[in-house]
Amino acid sequence: MFIKVSSMANAGLQPIEVDVEVNIIKKGFPVFEIVGLPAKAVSESKERVRAAINNSKINFPMTRIIVNLAPADIPKDSSCYDLPIAIGILSSILKFKIPPKSIFFGELSLDGSLRHTKGALLLALFAKEKGFENIFLPSQSANEAAVVKGVNIFPIEDIEQLVSFLFKKEKIKTAEYKKREESSSYEFDMCEVVGQESAKRAMEIAAAGGHNIFMIGGPGSGKTMLSRALPGILPRLTEEESLEVTKIYSIAGNMPPGGSLILNRPFRAPHHNISSVSLIGGGTVPRPGEITLSHRGVLFLDELNEFQRSALEALRQPLEDGYVSISRSKGSVVYPSNSILVASANPCPCGYLNHSKKRCSCTQREVEKYRKRVSGPILDRVDIHIEVPDVETKKLSFSSGKSSDKEGSSEIRRRVERAREMQERRFRRERILTNGEMKNRDIKRYSLLQKEAEELLTLASSRYSLSARAYFKVIKVARTVADIEEKREIEKSHIAEALQYKISKDR
Repeated sequence: MFIKVSSMANAGLQPIEVDVEVNIIKKGFPVFEIVGLPAKAVSESKERVRAAINNSKINFPMTRIIVNLAPADIPKDSSCYDLPIAIGILSSILKFKIPPKSIFFGELSLDGSLRHTKGALLLALFAKEKGFENIFLPSQSANEAAVVKGVNIFPIEDIEQLVSFLFKKEKIKTAEYKKREESSSYEFDMCEVVGQESAKRAMEIAAAGGHNIFMIGGPGSGKTMLSRALPGILPRLTEEESLEVTKIYSIAGNMPPGGSLILNRPFRAPHHNISSVSLIGGGTVPRPGEITLSHRGVLFLDELNEFQRSALEALRQPLEDGYVSISRSKGSVVYPSNSILVASANPCPCGYLNHSKKRCSCTQREVEKYRKRVSGPILDRVDIHIEVPDVETKKLSFSSGKSSDKEGSSEIRRRVERAREMQERRFRRERILTNGEMKNRDIKRYSLLQKEAEELLTLASSRYSLSARAYFKVIKVARTVADIEEKREIEKSHIAEALQYKISKDR
């Protein structure tokens, strides 16, 4: 007997319809085979399905069972095919009808219950697009899928419950989306950062325009605190951005059971021993890396010079294009990577070069070798370079003023949000959201320079030998400075401030 059950595979964030074809033949030796380019996790479905059916008080058929995952030329690597395979077998032996326009998705436990399975949101979006009316999936993944309206989401606890429903002996209430409140507290507030007013200003510009930023300064100067305070001044995710981020976390398996839309911007801070595959993404079946998991948020690379050079060089294309393309022998996938890169480093191996009180113990050769660990092309792709000097002791004393007297993250965020609103209106007909995403043609179209501003930029570009990329990045940063001041045109003062962030004294 032949049964066909609908399910889904994915190539990166691109869903693909998969027909789980189950053919049961009573003649021949008992065998249970899965074909259609199954990976190890799919091949192991045979044992999970067999045990789950037997432990659901149903005798597994001792016949010849062939399961084909079509189309057969696309690799399948997920445990989500357990449920459609089991339903195909059960429909054949128990003689119940599978509801039309239904899709099945989920991993089985050996006792017949269903486990939380990654990719539920992508499944729901795909089902709605393709005209499916019903989705049957694990109850722990139902809230994630219920974000999508217009599709019936049936949360399933175990096989027995689903079989009773299909025999119309039991009713299952469709899932309704329950919004989970995200934490509004952040690790640090900008008012907690002592001094470093110029660095705070640079962080505000980076947040307002989505610009990459590189900080150089000695140990304890506040680089890490500034970086971890950055999410607190970023605007909340829009509905479209939230959906983008949630899709990535769903397909990566980072969504907890009962998870809902992600409302806070991601903040990723990988250790410097990370490999290029973990940073960019990859593997036999390409998975998203840290650059993708930080999409629409912040990627913080502390101690930049300690990262593997190969890992940093792999960042070139994602930083420039806003996406990462991963190619393997079995196909290629594209993941978004539009995040704010925040990098920090010491000025030398010991960290005390140009320190006001401590003496540097490094030789000139050691300093040069240390700095050459990060290539020029990588630094050229960073919009803002800022020095973070050591803080004077008197500013650290408790009598120097309460943190509540200083400007906090909430005040800075309001300015950032106003600047983002200007950019939203400016780019409403474009496929970009911030000034940092502008390409050269967008810069020429949306960045109107006053005559004095253009003359200053031309002079500085000639004197400091700015590359073409650096030239346009200065304009992008100046556009953001003008947005913060709610100015339509880019003035001389805006270019002057943008130039000081691009012309580094130590690099």
